[in-house]
Amino acid sequence: MAGVGKLLKQAQKMQRSIESLQQQLEAKEFEITAGGGAVKVKINGGGKFLALTLDPEFLKEDAKLVSDTVLTAIQDAAKQAKEHNDSEMQKVTSAFQMPGMM
Repeated sequence: MAGVGKLLKQAQKMQRSIESLQQQLEAKEFEITAGGGAVKVKINGGGKFLALTLDPEFLKEDAKLVSDTVLTAIQDAAKQAKEHNDSEMQKVTSAFQMPGMM
């Protein structure tokens, strides 16, 4: 059963790599803008929203325009964070070849 021990060690190594990557993702920040910079959303690589900044002049615009622009910025931020997260996670997990896991 040496194969099982090797698989267990490989799985533990992958788990440590994933935990390390998650810490790195938490530290990575993205700032996404919308409405020509009137809306700024800051999010980390783990998908946690960190800040939302609205230009006071922009708030004088039509409420629907403001809400649509804020929503677009939030959706773009979430998408970018997820894509980055998925890409980085793929790099870590693809390095480990486990039989039956493909």
